Amino acid sequence: MHSLTPSSGISPKSVRRAPPFRLVPSRLVTQSAYRFDSANVPNAAAAANAPSPPPSLTNYSGGVGRSRADWQSSCAILASKVVSQQQDTKTAGGADNLTAVNGHKTLDLVPIDNLPRPLTITDLSPAPMHGSDLRVAYQGVPGAYSEAAAGKAYPNCEAIPCDQFEVAFQAVELWIADRAVLPVENSLGGSIHRNYDLLLRHRLHIVGEVQLPVHHCLLALPGVRKEYLTRVISHPQALAQCELTLTKLGLNVAREAVDDTAGAAEFVAANNLRDTAAIASARAADLYGMQILADGIQDDSSNVTRFVMLAREPIIPRTDRPFKTSIVFAHDKGTSVLFKVLSAFAFRNISLTKIESRPHRNCPIRLVDDANVGTAKHFEYMFYVDFEASMAEVRAQNALAEVQEFTSFLRVLGSYPMDMTPWCPSRGD
Repeated sequence: MHSLTPSSGISPKSVRRAPPFRLVPSRLVTQSAYRFDSANVPNAAAAANAPSPPPSLTNYSGGVGRSRADWQSSCAILASKVVSQQQDTKTAGGADNLTAVNGHKTLDLVPIDNLPRPLTITDLSPAPMHGSDLRVAYQGVPGAYSEAAAGKAYPNCEAIPCDQFEVAFQAVELWIADRAVLPVENSLGGSIHRNYDLLLRHRLHIVGEVQLPVHHCLLALPGVRKEYLTRVISHPQALAQCELTLTKLGLNVAREAVDDTAGAAEFVAANNLRDTAAIASARAADLYGMQILADGIQDDSSNVTRFVMLAREPIIPRTDRPFKTSIVFAHDKGTSVLFKVLSAFAFRNISLTKIESRPHRNCPIRLVDDANVGTAKHFEYMFYVDFEASMAEVRAQNALAEVQEFTSFLRVLGSYPMDMTPWCPSRGD
């Protein structure tokens, strides 16, 4: 900002007059570049440098005069007008919830306290540590053994039935459920291969296991006798686990497989099939109003199914209790690598509890050309291994570091606490 003196040659009359302030809603901002260098030119600098006022304020009474007293008088008049305008705004806003801003009526803004709260991750999927509010997906319908396993793993949880194993995986991935409880092996029927394939296809983590005694019952509609039966339906593994007992009962019936045990009981009850029985749990009989024709018909009393609990995030491994770790690996140098992999655990005194092979879907066959004998075809497999050690232990970390040197693919499915609950083989839950 330049100082103006009488010697500068600028006359106050030649300078365009402009108000030395700018008015914004709710307050008055006064801007003045006044510098008193001479009594004759008090307002020249302010007139030159002041910003242009809004159009609504250009025509005001009482402009800037030629003296300091005139300028102060103009400011006082304008200040009184602003106070009067603010009082009019408050009066206009009292009725019909309208607020006058710069002479225009507008609706009041919504108060901050009444605004809706934005959703958070906690709202979309609460994942508490305890089972009281946990949502657990399982395959089957109410009364299935998977539902009992979910209740054993997470007491008082909200069990979510799914019609397929794949749906249970997707329920956790899509935040519809917090956990999934799925069977992976049975002491009589062996591994459930479908779930092993799904473990590799999806990115969920094993966070625990539960072993559930299986107690099969032969169910039929009330009043139906065994002699009237022509068909028995149930899950394929349940039929295999009760095959000898069904023969001892003298039942000359057809055996048909369905998706799950409780679903078989539901199907018989819903369709009023008096010539068909179902193999399911005692809880399924209570839920669907069926009678128990024979109790405990499994061929072996030591019939246990192992379930794994799946979550979106892994748990932190610990060393203060027994842990189990599940891995899957593949190799591309023949079966000789398998011996080296197993030796990595044997040298460190790590016990293996399970080893399972599944076809390598991306590369099921490996061709080896030999000029002397021709082309050899080798089947390629993925190997699933469970071993008793926590990933927090140094020996487990060193074992996997060695395994990684011999394999083309290695993935840790989870490191989780072992199920150490006592079990009585005479009667299931």
